[in-house]
Amino acid sequence: MTTSFRSPAGAATVFSSDQKILNALRSSRSVFLGRNVRGGVHSLPPSSSSSSSIQAVSTPEAAAKATTKRSKVEIIKEKSNFIRYPLNEELLTEAPNVNESAVQLIKFHGSYQQYNREERGGRSYSFMLRTKNPSGKVPNQLYLTMDDLADEFGIGTLRLTTRQTFQLHGVLKHNLKTVMSSIIRNMGSTLGACGDLNRNVLAPAAPYARKDYLFAQETADNVAALLSPQSGFYYDMWVDGERFMTAEPPEVVQARNDNSHGTNFVDSPEPIYGTQFLPRKFKIAVTVPTDNSVDLLTNDIGLVVVSDENGEPQGFNIYVGGGMGRTHRMESTFARIAEPLGYVPKEDILYAVKAIVVTQREHGRRDDRKYSRMKYLLSSWGIEKFRDVVEQYYGKKFEASRDLPEWEFKSYLGWHEQGDGAWFCGLHVDSGRVGGNMKKTLREVIEKYKLDVRITPNQNIVLCDIKSEWKRPITTVLAQAGLLQPEFVDPLNQTAMACPAFPLCPLAITEAERGIPSILKRVRAMFEKVGLEYDESVVVRVTGCPNGCARPYMAEVGLVGDGPNSYQVWLGGTPNQTQIARAFMDKVKIHDLEKVFEPLFYNWKLGRQAKESFGEFTTRMGFEKLKELIDSYEGSPNN
Repeated sequence: MTTSFRSPAGAATVFSSDQKILNALRSSRSVFLGRNVRGGVHSLPPSSSSSSSIQAVSTPEAAAKATTKRSKVEIIKEKSNFIRYPLNEELLTEAPNVNESAVQLIKFHGSYQQYNREERGGRSYSFMLRTKNPSGKVPNQLYLTMDDLADEFGIGTLRLTTRQTFQLHGVLKHNLKTVMSSIIRNMGSTLGACGDLNRNVLAPAAPYARKDYLFAQETADNVAALLSPQSGFYYDMWVDGERFMTAEPPEVVQARNDNSHGTNFVDSPEPIYGTQFLPRKFKIAVTVPTDNSVDLLTNDIGLVVVSDENGEPQGFNIYVGGGMGRTHRMESTFARIAEPLGYVPKEDILYAVKAIVVTQREHGRRDDRKYSRMKYLLSSWGIEKFRDVVEQYYGKKFEASRDLPEWEFKSYLGWHEQGDGAWFCGLHVDSGRVGGNMKKTLREVIEKYKLDVRITPNQNIVLCDIKSEWKRPITTVLAQAGLLQPEFVDPLNQTAMACPAFPLCPLAITEAERGIPSILKRVRAMFEKVGLEYDESVVVRVTGCPNGCARPYMAEVGLVGDGPNSYQVWLGGTPNQTQIARAFMDKVKIHDLEKVFEPLFYNWKLGRQAKESFGEFTTRMGFEKLKELIDSYEGSPNN
């Protein structure tokens, strides 16, 4: 059976099919040309049209004149001496914050400048640090270090993110170097966790001793290494140039250095990125068939391991062009799910990924950051042209995608055998916030049993390599701290996600993490009122703004902040995250959620087909009919 990826109401894989928008995107391909003093003009493969390309500058000394408008961030990157200046100077000042240019550059180092938006009479600046953990892997030593740093330099909590990393909030500027160097010296890194480059590479967090899972996680490590910055700015800034790097596999080094198809900047400290890096952030996920714990289709690149009948990995299906961010009331911006590009044998995967990244580097827009993600390039060109250009950098044709079984969302909560004699235990953490007694108890268990952990893309934590005789005492002590087995966690909570939003996120329009507990309780109360069973659920995701960090556009119920105490409601995602939602209502006040959802939940219970999820029901009914149901609702006869 071949998996189909659907968008409701004939919307293909994007929200906006306005031809004028696509024409506008097509008309603005060329942004600027760069020249490498030592290597001449960085050229595209012969069959590419250089007049329609965006070419990244490869050395800071010789940036060429822009042929069209460039965004302010592009100029900051160009003048930064590979992400150093003026951040290096700003970190030495007595001010509690850094200037605008340094704010952009510190993102590449894995940090955002923030302030408490609820304080009056001035701004209390601090910094959020985000780690980079391919596959969500966190060694024991790093976990204990992060736990200590949160107490000593942060706000006393750790946050597990939707990209399998830690976020540490509240770090003051004068403590940044201490905190960064501590992370680096204890098997961690924040390099590239933010900024215009490849972010953390996702892979299933489950530590199964299975060939496909192990290969997916190894591939995530290798892709992360391939696309890691090489110019040393990170180590120069935080550990005085001392490098803390493990030996890279030879295939990673070979793929990075290969320039047989014009992918690299010759003699540049950044052979793949040049001085300009990528137009915007870039996200990659790797998984195995059926396992959509990684929200595969929301990524710029999605890789799926394809194995033979003996379970031996043979290659990868590749998906391209996913992305969540958008802007309210600007229909030319949209969320989009990735689409199939083709299949490559396993020995070619690093070259194929590099070719896709270089295509985005050369052709992604650099004039307007709202349209700089690769999804807009896919929407502008179409998959056929995109594939043609990528193949020029890859040097081969992609094979046809292999058939795959249907996707499932896998949470990995509870106890599971790893397959090597040990066990792992997945623990639900509401909105990924580890604090209080939960934090203290997790620390005790992880330290006592010397456990490595993994962070899931659903903001939960997995304790790994647990011996059978440890299961009972670990379960008991965790339960006492509120870390319960999944049968004792409301099904609504198990799949829900929220971004941090207020008080620290500068983009937040309304509440998300602080608001979702009461929202879920109200949803559960509505379920009970209309007669839905306790074990029934819907995927609820809440974000404080339209950037979509908690991936609300894949939820069955997505609440996207669009004003104070107000949300744009999205409906139509599916439990296995293969169908994108659509905007249903704007400006729904938080106190009016029951008016919208109680009629919908009641009619879902009444009129659903066999095993039809809420998201599938809303898509089948259509939004006009749903609004009629809301308007005509007179209450549930169950009450």
